[in-house]
Amino acid sequence: MQAFDVLGDPIRRRILELLAEGERTSGAVTASIREEFAISQPAVSQHLRVLRESGFTTVRAEGARRLYTIDAAPLREVDVWLERFRGFWEQRLDALGSELARGKRARRPHDGTQGGGDRSAGDRTAGKEKTAGKEKEETLDG
Repeated sequence: MQAFDVLGDPIRRRILELLAEGERTSGAVTASIREEFAISQPAVSQHLRVLRESGFTTVRAEGARRLYTIDAAPLREVDVWLERFRGFWEQRLDALGSELARGKRARRPHDGTQGGGDRSAGDRTAGKEKTAGKEKEETLDG
């Protein structure tokens, strides 16, 4: 079975996600998958068998328990295959990062304070208003 055939199934992907957190017993994997996907124990066992036979997991016996772990070799093969396509999304992510930075710069206040920081009480003047020949300062405090 090809790696993408194995990874194409959402249940097998979820099993790999669980195993990425660390070694788990088949019982723990089965309980999680049965709860999330409402499938039978034999169906979960079948998915575990596919992962084991395709090399994505390894299993070891510890008494009566079976402990599953990820075998990274097939995932490395997938990563190598994806490498030729990585440039397509990395360029777009770099462009997105540039646009976000440009937007942050454009939104920065231009009042002389660093990063829109709080003004001191003595610098809370919003503007000056002329009334009857006199200047009246209007403060932000009201």
